[in-house]
Amino acid sequence: MRLPPLALLLALAPLPAAAQLRGVELRTPRAFGYFQGDLVQVQAEIRTDPGFTLQRPSLPKPGPVTYWLDLRDVRVEESRGADGAAVIRLRLTYQDFYVALDARTLEVPGFPVTVESTGPNGSTTAVAQVPAWKIGVSPLREVQPERRDDPAEYLRPDGRAPRLDPQPALASAAGFLALAALALVLLAYDRAWWIFGRRRGRPFALALKTLGRAKRRSAGEALYRDALLALHRGLDATDGRRVLADDLPDFLGRHPAFREQEGGLQRFFFASRLAFFGRDSAGAGTAFPLPEAEALLRRLVAVERSA
Repeated sequence: MRLPPLALLLALAPLPAAAQLRGVELRTPRAFGYFQGDLVQVQAEIRTDPGFTLQRPSLPKPGPVTYWLDLRDVRVEESRGADGAAVIRLRLTYQDFYVALDARTLEVPGFPVTVESTGPNGSTTAVAQVPAWKIGVSPLREVQPERRDDPAEYLRPDGRAPRLDPQPALASAAGFLALAALALVLLAYDRAWWIFGRRRGRPFALALKTLGRAKRRSAGEALYRDALLALHRGLDATDGRRVLADDLPDFLGRHPAFREQEGGLQRFFFASRLAFFGRDSAGAGTAFPLPEAEALLRRLVAVERSA
């Protein structure tokens, strides 16, 4: 919606060859009804010949303008009009601090801005004068209110707040709490936490828990052997029988979901043979380190959960 114009000033500054400035127009939502502390919006529209742009250092800086008025913000928009003219819009936000005792009109000072056009023969500048304009301010209270014997009667009584019933909020909170508990139980079931860790179909999750307990009570070679044993127990429980290195192809045939882990399982069986039959735990740890064993177990748990 077009704002009603407060003032229209065609501030033309002709040079000997041609006019660069075509006009300056001020627009504001209203010209009256402002109280102390209100923000006052005004738009200054500057129209120039094509090719001119605003020199931004010439804009007024936010801060005090007069003892009763501050400039809070300046925003610039540049576009082209239907007639080809360059249009520069300044959106200015002032704040009124005038303590009015009665309704009166105050003048907001104007200011100059510089526009510039750069061409092959150099640059041309011109000054556009944004004109002063007026606003109407009003007092916040009566200058001489009706005389009362008790000063407390000048104060308005406190408003009565409605009494709120907490039961709907408590019922909603209890419902959301129940939904959160149900979601936690479902998550624990999916992740094989707590009492769900031993349910059928999650032997690798149980093996990972066993490895976690072993890491808290042992270290070094003993921990490494516990990790290998946890992997063995997970494979055996998954297949329902003892799974040795030579049984790996048959195991993957019966459980194709684990086929992508074949390379890791082969390294695991090689390291297990070194550690338990070759009595070379150091060589096994080099071929298949403990972090790799734990990572393999976590991947098997993820495949087990998705399957």
